[in-house]
Amino acid sequence: MNFQTADMVLQITTLLYFTSMIGYLLFLFNQKSMYQKISFYLITAAITLHFISMVIYTIVTNLVPIQNLSQCLSLAAFFLGGMFLFFQYRFELKILGVFASILLFFIMVTVLLIPEAPIEKNVVLKGFWFYAHIIMVFTGEASLALACGTGILYLLQEKGIKTKNPGFFFKRLPSLDLLDNVGYTFLATGFALLTIGLVTGFIYAKIIWGKFWSWDIKEVFSVGTWLVYAALLHLRLYSGWRGRKSAIMTIIGFFIILFTFLGVNMLLGGHHQGFTK
Repeated sequence: MNFQTADMVLQITTLLYFTSMIGYLLFLFNQKSMYQKISFYLITAAITLHFISMVIYTIVTNLVPIQNLSQCLSLAAFFLGGMFLFFQYRFELKILGVFASILLFFIMVTVLLIPEAPIEKNVVLKGFWFYAHIIMVFTGEASLALACGTGILYLLQEKGIKTKNPGFFFKRLPSLDLLDNVGYTFLATGFALLTIGLVTGFIYAKIIWGKFWSWDIKEVFSVGTWLVYAALLHLRLYSGWRGRKSAIMTIIGFFIILFTFLGVNMLLGGHHQGFTK
């Protein structure tokens, strides 16, 4: 067992994500439950292999696979897949698999296309608070990504309902109330996990750098992202921002997450810059 083994498993994982995406697209067009069931099994197998590839890498290198950009994206895809399985079991929102499988496939293609940057072992990237921070942030952002997907489905369904010719998506998507309620669950769950992730990150920073807050650019943008979602939840709960407004804001919020996750590290630097090399 070696690094090449982990890489080969990851390639097979990407292929399974691709086949699950094709299956979900067939389900979108034909609405045959067989396509959805097969696609769900394929994406489950892909996530299982994804986990195995990370375990192999960790055993072989004695490093957690979060040392550079490709590994961070791979980890993000893994948590996205895991959260999708969890919420699929809870809500059975089958059509969301279309969004999840497409996003997973394109993330993994990006992972395989990015040149593997040289990895230098960083002794500070370890410990309970570091791992807690990583897990909470990635699961929270995965949940918020699914909230974005649900927001997109909501807007498509709303458009179909408001027009005289409902069109392609009307019969293929669930009710607006269901999409809104599920989207809120994704939003609330993601916000709670992200909050814990920030708190554990501050504790980790205190242990490593001697202070909870250092005005690092990533810290500033992360807290800014948290405030955007906090405002959205407040407006939803106390000002009636449901339905269309909430859907639009969850989509905007996810793009802010993408910039915070990638753009800040690449363009502005900071403590987290090493993760996007």
